[in-house]
Amino acid sequence: MKTAPHKVSITEVHRILNLPGPAHPLMSVVDFGEVTCYTDVRLKAAAYDFYCISVKKNFSGKMKYGQRYYDFDNGVMTFFSPGQVISTEIDEPYRMEGWWLFVHPSFLKGYPLAKTIREYGFFSYATSEALHLSEKEEETMNGIIKNILQEYNSPIDNYSQNVIISQIAVLLNYCDRFYNRQFITRKNANNDLLAQLEGLLADYFNGEQVKEHGLPTVQYISEQLHVSPNYLSDMLRSVTGMNTQQHIHHQLIEKAKEILSTTSLSVSEIAYSLGFEHPQSFNKLFKNKTNVSPLAFRNSFN
Repeated sequence: MKTAPHKVSITEVHRILNLPGPAHPLMSVVDFGEVTCYTDVRLKAAAYDFYCISVKKNFSGKMKYGQRYYDFDNGVMTFFSPGQVISTEIDEPYRMEGWWLFVHPSFLKGYPLAKTIREYGFFSYATSEALHLSEKEEETMNGIIKNILQEYNSPIDNYSQNVIISQIAVLLNYCDRFYNRQFITRKNANNDLLAQLEGLLADYFNGEQVKEHGLPTVQYISEQLHVSPNYLSDMLRSVTGMNTQQHIHHQLIEKAKEILSTTSLSVSEIAYSLGFEHPQSFNKLFKNKTNVSPLAFRNSFN
């Protein structure tokens, strides 16, 4: 029987890393340079109950971006949301530079960020899809963290939480911008991934898989391409304007058009052959995407 991942709080992480307790139980900033212990068994597979944002420097080995290695050796940012299991395998002696920002959801309660923070897809990216920062971008991130630390270490007043949360919001907006930049600078790699996606969908719809298993899911597609679902959709949206689900539907509609225009199969038969349990669902999707019904599309060829 597998052992469940150890659940840890912000206070417990401080204790595990042999650091003084946090100044606030619901948020903290850890300086990696002050950490001497990374190998506690409780960190081998831990489920943190808070948001984690970090910049790591001098990380042992190379970082992968998707399934490829890249030459970004400066700041590498990773993001984790509450409940995600984080596995760590680091050999001592080991020293790293950078910082780790911990924010419990309760710290954001009552603020707009409590909702909008869940909309940032990069909190669900895999570690291999980390954000690689240029020197200038890293300086920007460090500047915001310094502002947070200054407020964190100052006497608490009625404005302390407001100021810290506004700085966290600014940091996340910059991260969103930098990820978009990364998608652009990784144009060749993204085009390769897009080509793989199109080939995968073409094979799926042209073979027997769609008849046997129904429409492919975003989870299935992302697993076949070895990237996380959120990352794949965000990357595709930046390149094509469509997310993964929309690409699946686009390929489906193109296949449906082909069958409608080259065979005498009924609309119901086509729907079943494309993995739909109910022809009405196929009709609705086809009309939504093309502004005409499947039958009207077929009749336009007569």
